[in-house]
Amino acid sequence: MTKGPATRATILDQAVDTAYAVGLGGLSIGVLATRSEMSKSGLFAHFGSKEALQLAVLEHAREDFIARVIRPALATPRGESRVRELFTGWLRVTVDRSRGSCLFVKAATELEGWDGPVREQLVRDHRDLFETVALVFSTGISEGHFAADADPEQFAHDLHGILLAVYHARGILEDPAADNRAWRAFQALLEAARP
Repeated sequence: MTKGPATRATILDQAVDTAYAVGLGGLSIGVLATRSEMSKSGLFAHFGSKEALQLAVLEHAREDFIARVIRPALATPRGESRVRELFTGWLRVTVDRSRGSCLFVKAATELEGWDGPVREQLVRDHRDLFETVALVFSTGISEGHFAADADPEQFAHDLHGILLAVYHARGILEDPAADNRAWRAFQALLEAARP
C-alpha cells in the first residue's frame, strides 16, 4: 500500500472510531481533525465534504466487516460449517466491539429518520448483509444440511436478531451469560432448520 492509501486508511480507522463515539451525524471534518490531531485542510483534501466523509466511513466499516466475517465464512466448505463460521465471526466482532460491526448497529438507530445518500448507503449495506446470510444458509439447503422448505430470509432475520440481542446484553445489561445465550439461540435456530 502506498503512502496515500495507507494514510487514508489510518484516517478512516480514526473516523470510524469517532463516528462510533459521536454518531455519524456528529462526524464532521472539524470533529475528526480535533480527535485525530490533523489539520482540517488535510482532511478536506481527502474527503471534500462531511457527507463524503460519512460515506467513506461506512465503506471502510463495511470492508472491515467483510474481511473479518464474510470472507472467512466463504472460505469454509458450503453448508452448515459455513453458516457456523459466519455466526462465529459475527459473534466475535460483536463481542470485541469491532468498529465495523458496532458502527452499523448504532447507525441503524441514529439514521432511522434521515434522508439522503448516507442513509441510503446504510440501507443497502444492511440489505446486502441480509442477502449474504440468506445465500450462505441456502447453500446449506442445497447441501442437504437444512430442510428443503427452510426459509433463508427468515433465517437471516433470526440470526440478526440473536446478534443484536448479544450486542445489547453485553453492552447495556452487562450480562455475563450473553455469549452462552447467543450460542444456545444459534443452536436452536440450526436445529429448527434441520431436515
